[in-house]
Amino acid sequence: MQLCWAHLKRNLLEIADYARSPSSQQFCRDALALVARVFRLWYRFRGDLRDQRGNPQPLDRQQLYIKSIPLQKKLLALAVAHLDDTDREVRNMATALLLHFERLFTFLEEEGVEPTNNAAEQVLRTAVQWRKISFGNRSRNGEIATARLLTVVQTCKRQERHVLGYLTEAVRCHRRQTAAPSLLPPQP
Repeated sequence: MQLCWAHLKRNLLEIADYARSPSSQQFCRDALALVARVFRLWYRFRGDLRDQRGNPQPLDRQQLYIKSIPLQKKLLALAVAHLDDTDREVRNMATALLLHFERLFTFLEEEGVEPTNNAAEQVLRTAVQWRKISFGNRSRNGEIATARLLTVVQTCKRQERHVLGYLTEAVRCHRRQTAAPSLLPPQP
């Protein structure tokens, strides 16, 4: 499981807005600087070389992992140092960082795992917009129907299948009282 670094950054910025003590403000500055450094490493690994600081050469996975070790250690030390902070939000964030530390770095070792959940958020965007525009559903059956339709739409998009063609065939199968076509991708 990978925790989202974009959400971590957002939460740190929110805490920074209300941090009053110098210690709390320093925690937020230090944590945000580490987040920025992790993202710079990730972009270099992906081959995005727009950031021309230092060495703009791409990284392979092993280099990404090795270069992240000092950042991991600094983040861990920062969390430990603020477990007893006077600011409750900082204390809670430090505790959460400590408890879920390994889940922040899954992307370093697992192929195909991103440090953010932007792809999942983009998939959910349609559902969120639909809910806001239509004021939600007024019944449990409506919620279920909406969830199922959105699942079909997103699954078909990811598989590059024609959504209306799939739904047409599903309705035909329903009328014939046969099983609907599978949404699972074909097995090799």
